Parts: sequence; C-alpha cells; structure tokens
Amino acid sequence: MAAGRFPPGALTLKQFLRRQQVLQLYRKILRAIREVPAEQDRRYLKDWAREEFRRNKDATEEDAIRMMITQGNMQLQELQRTLKLAKS
Repeated sequence: MAAGRFPPGALTLKQFLRRQQVLQLYRKILRAIREVPAEQDRRYLKDWAREEFRRNKDATEEDAIRMMITQGNMQLQELQRTLKLAKS
C-alpha cells in the first residue's frame, strides 16, 4: 500500500471522532443503567438502549448523527436525574 493511501471503507478523521462520541455515549448509558435498582427495569432499559443504537448504526448524515447524540445525552441526563431523585 502506497503512503497516504487508505483501504476502501476507512473512516475519515471526522467520522472516527464522531464514532468515538457515539461509543462513549453508549458506554455512559449502560453504566447509568447499572445503577437502576430493579432488575426488570435494568433489563428493559438495556434492551431499549441496544435497540436504539442498533437501529441507527447505519446512519451516515452528519446532522442526523449529531442530533441523535444530543438526544442521547439529554436522555442520559434525564436517567441520571431520575436515579439521583430515587436515591434521595
């Protein structure tokens, strides 16, 4: 392979960084779900999160991906607030 050439299907830097954001969000959501006290609720939320990320895994439009990341962060914050209230 010549210098400066990338294999077909290689991610651009922007795509790589966006992918890292998505993976980081997914991990944060799963960590927050671990704090849910009821096993049945934990299972439901974990299945929901997996399905949402799986359903959108083929998204390629930059604006749509940014919007989904923003929505995911808002849902994560809401879950964290709810858990904090439940503990108090």
